[in-house]
Amino acid sequence: MGEIKYIPFEEESLDIKDRVEEYWTERAESFFAQKQHELESDKAQKWLGEILSKIKESFPGKRPAEIKVLDVGCGAGFFTVLLAKEGFDVTGIDLTAEMIEKAGKLIELNGLDPEKAKVLVMDAEKLSFADETFDIVVSRNLTWTLPHPIEAYQEWARVLKKGGILLNFDAEYAKGDHNLNNQDNLAHKDVSKKLKAECHEIYHMLTISALDRPQWDEKILRTVGFSDVETDTEFYSRIFDKKDEFYIPDKMFMIAANR
Repeated sequence: MGEIKYIPFEEESLDIKDRVEEYWTERAESFFAQKQHELESDKAQKWLGEILSKIKESFPGKRPAEIKVLDVGCGAGFFTVLLAKEGFDVTGIDLTAEMIEKAGKLIELNGLDPEKAKVLVMDAEKLSFADETFDIVVSRNLTWTLPHPIEAYQEWARVLKKGGILLNFDAEYAKGDHNLNNQDNLAHKDVSKKLKAECHEIYHMLTISALDRPQWDEKILRTVGFSDVETDTEFYSRIFDKKDEFYIPDKMFMIAANR
């Protein structure tokens, strides 16, 4: 394994994480309502189609019940519920306790078996799972919030089985900072000015905000043990192809990597 240049913020990381956690705690109620509605929309089917196509490539002929998924930064449980409804064994984790409470509620509302759709409070940079526990790690809009994304990628590699896959969906949100107040940013139209200002502050506290992504992610993923790393910078055009209530103008990318 090659030498990795570590990102700074070790000393400030607790302060950053506290602010990130507080931000999402304040957004938890409205975020839950939005994700509940998104699960019932055609957007959910678009997400499912993208994810299932990657799963079928990596696990041809394998039944969903045989596949263990870790949803990192699960928030209010959108991916956790979406994939559990398809029969996958899903565990969602999030740093924010209020989000985990909402995710549990979403699981219950969808009538899912709590043994097949579990959610836990946990730090994405310090997982408590054993090595090679999961077949798939999936994440949406988490990596940009992490003070130590390299450590997170190392942890995600550690808990993946050999032959497993990582699917990470994220964007360079800080570089499109002006989009927080863009009238086309319909997914954030009900977020208060106070929370938008806090989001702006968080963007500029994090070194990852200044990196060129997903090129940086691809390099780090190969260094920490992933192979066949694919980056899809046109992914957003397939998910956000119309300006509905879930639309964001930032160009979300997909990273798919094999362990």
